[in-house]
Amino acid sequence: MSSALDELVRHQKGGDARGITSVCSAHPLVIEAAVLQALESGGTVLVEATSNQVDQYGGYTGMRPDDFRSLVRGIAGRLGLPADRVVLGGDHLGPNRWRALPPEEAMREAERLVAAYVRAGFTKIHLDCSFSCAGDPAPLSDEVVADRAARLVAVAEETAREISEDGGAALRYVIGTEVPVPGGAHETLDGVRPTTADGARLTLKRHHEAFAEHGVSEVWPRVMALVVQPGVEFDHLKVVDYDRERTGELRTVLDTEPGMVFEAHSTDYQTPEALSALVEDHWAVLKVGPGLTFALREALYALAGIEEELLAPERRSRLPEVVERRMRAEPSWWEGYYEGEEQERRLARRYSYSDRVRYYWPDPEIEAAVTALFENLSATGIPLPLLSARLPEQYRRVRAGRLEPSPRALAVDRVRDVLRDYDRACRTTARRTTARRTTARHDKEYA
Repeated sequence: MSSALDELVRHQKGGDARGITSVCSAHPLVIEAAVLQALESGGTVLVEATSNQVDQYGGYTGMRPDDFRSLVRGIAGRLGLPADRVVLGGDHLGPNRWRALPPEEAMREAERLVAAYVRAGFTKIHLDCSFSCAGDPAPLSDEVVADRAARLVAVAEETAREISEDGGAALRYVIGTEVPVPGGAHETLDGVRPTTADGARLTLKRHHEAFAEHGVSEVWPRVMALVVQPGVEFDHLKVVDYDRERTGELRTVLDTEPGMVFEAHSTDYQTPEALSALVEDHWAVLKVGPGLTFALREALYALAGIEEELLAPERRSRLPEVVERRMRAEPSWWEGYYEGEEQERRLARRYSYSDRVRYYWPDPEIEAAVTALFENLSATGIPLPLLSARLPEQYRRVRAGRLEPSPRALAVDRVRDVLRDYDRACRTTARRTTARRTTARHDKEYA
């Protein structure tokens, strides 16, 4: 399963700027879009779960690692993507979920978390122990962060030896962090500074030392990526774009690490040109999450706008109204993030780049409204002029005969608009002539 990651590193180290998109979402329609994009491009789908979304107790999605694995592999299998082109990753695995506990208790939970991911078949493991627990200083020192990460590597390796014949050879690790707490920044941004080259070198040095102290130095060649901040981020209204002139020295840090590339978090909403520059500058893993569910929300609300034109009020799904009502009734996922007057908070709940709506899609009332929306528009059909007004890119594909105008296919294709930009930046090239036929067949299933 890790061959695609190894090939990625080999290309980058050989001067061939290739990348891979890391899809950080648990939404089935987003995962479906990612699988379809991989089918068309001929590439590999990398889907990652964060320690907030999925843990040994269910996380906020209600899924444990084996549940998430079944979800992703089930979608891939249904759509015809071979298992060897699916890679599962765990993001920010560490004590984040248990920061209210004393360090030793939190780390024991983190050990159980990592073991659960490895047992479930996740092979790309990002270890993030930068979170201060009860009684810890803030921020933690590089030594403490590295020591805790190495401790989790030892657990991952021991777990892999227990369950697999290869003894953990398939595992690939990612270290370092230069990102907000998983879930997004709480405040507006005044600017983002790239990691300093000296800071990145210190992270490597401390992890080298900690691996040796924990007896896992032999694992170092399987540490495939270092997370550093290239100077990209977004808040509710603003995007900080990549500026390669600010990362000149940082880009040289991994010249002495033959098996490592950079991993970039929070690349959502970057321009296609910025994404390409990141890949060219050795940020070979590009993580995107809220940007995908943001596009999905755009599509679903656009379809709700079409439904409003076609159906009497009592027959409509009223999806945007249902979402707003449920978000106000259960404010815990957005209340600490959106500030200002009520009008500002209302607009943020619906339109913010941070896309706190993504936490509410599993809500039963909202799921029922989405189902009603799809059923209503499947029954009425979608007039082309209305599709042009609400989803112009999808309209063009429908007119060209490349996309069926079913509500589900249209929503999935809107998410793929984002993924197409990532594919172009990562230079993922089509290798299979059957890919377009496979995608078209999927669209017709929902026509």
